[in-house]
Order: sequence, then structure tokens, then C-alpha cells
Amino acid sequence: MRSIRLILAVTAWLTGACVLASAAMTQTAPPPGNAAPTADNTVLLTVFFKHDQSRPLHELNAQLDRQGFRKAFPPAGVEVVSWYVMMGIGQVATLRLPASRLREVNRIIEDTAWGPYRTEFYPTYDYKPVGMAEHDKATSN
Repeated sequence: MRSIRLILAVTAWLTGACVLASAAMTQTAPPPGNAAPTADNTVLLTVFFKHDQSRPLHELNAQLDRQGFRKAFPPAGVEVVSWYVMMGIGQVATLRLPASRLREVNRIIEDTAWGPYRTEFYPTYDYKPVGMAEHDKATSN
């Protein structure tokens, strides 16, 4: 009788532990997305063009023209999603391109933008629909 109670207690404890572990994993797992890979493996890339603040703008623009930046960037077939001036930093451009063209875009920037700009690259994704849905869900309760 005592061993049956012990077995039942251990079974109940293990069942409870499994349920709690499952609930914890469910809460920490990212929500399932509905985004499917694109046929051409399109990626978003945000590029920071940090301008050299030790030189006047006309010098930077002249060097960009000499190096062919405006002719080469953005390359044909690469979509510019956004391109902003960030005061005190320089310019920030977000591009949509096939992953297979990443090296090409990098080389264009290395060959034509370096000098007037220091660059930083960030893989990017569009979070707005998810963020807004989460906000709407939170405010509707």
C-alpha cells in the first residue's frame, strides 16, 4: 500500500513537472510566423553611412563623385526601401536584395563610399506588422 502511494505521488509529481516545463517552453518560444522564404532568398540590409565630420560636406560630395558612388549605388535591381539622413550620423539606407547579391552591394560600397563614409551593415527585417498586432492585442484587453 505504501509503495503504491509512493508510485502515485512520484507519478503525480513527474506529470506536474512535465506540464510546468511544457508551459514554460511554450511561453518562451517565439510566436509562429507566417513568413515563407522567398524564391530568390530576398533579405533586407540596413547600411549606416557615417560621414567624416572632420571634413566639410562639399569635400565629401566631391570625393563621392570622384569615386563614382552616386552612379554605382544603389545597383540596378536592388530596391531602396528607405533612405534617410540621420543628423549627426550621416545617412541610413535600407535595401531589399537577393542574398546572392550581398557581396556585390558590399563591394560597391567599399569601392565608392569609403573615405567620405565609415559604414556599418545590419541584417534587417520588417517587424511593424508583428509589433502593431502585439500592441493591438495588448490594448484590446
